[in-house]
Amino acid sequence: MTVKKLFLIRHGKAEEHSFLKKDYDRNLIEKGQKRTALIAQKLIAHLNSGKTQVVSSTANRALQTARIFCDVIHYPQQDIQLEKGIYEAYYSNILRVINTIPDDVEQVLVFGHNPGLSDLTNYLCHSSIDLKTSHAVEIILPENFNFSEISGGTCHLQTVITE
Repeated sequence: MTVKKLFLIRHGKAEEHSFLKKDYDRNLIEKGQKRTALIAQKLIAHLNSGKTQVVSSTANRALQTARIFCDVIHYPQQDIQLEKGIYEAYYSNILRVINTIPDDVEQVLVFGHNPGLSDLTNYLCHSSIDLKTSHAVEIILPENFNFSEISGGTCHLQTVITE
């Protein structure tokens, strides 16, 4: 049986906050796009060949990050599961989305925002990390666990993928 993996990926570097644009609508800047592509290339070595599900916040910067990753790992962009509720979500709300992933999925990539993603990592793995933009964590599920079963302290933080 393949070990199931959860990848939590913070969106790339985005435009500065402005009164002229809603936070939700901010886009990746060029630096964010380049760093995202670099991290996506590094992520390839951590993926297994099993069934994959990509889930993304619908905020521009998160979805743009997800699309760059999908291009690099050859995952169809039209198959991205869009979840508006991941935007500005507490870790428990993100976990509820993950807990709905079907049992036949072997790895999940979730694209979102801080502090939710860092808090979720720390909750699942009893770790103490703060994800920077574009960075990804690789989390290993216990043997014979499905995504519907993970909760506080049940997982292992394998690595943080950085540039």
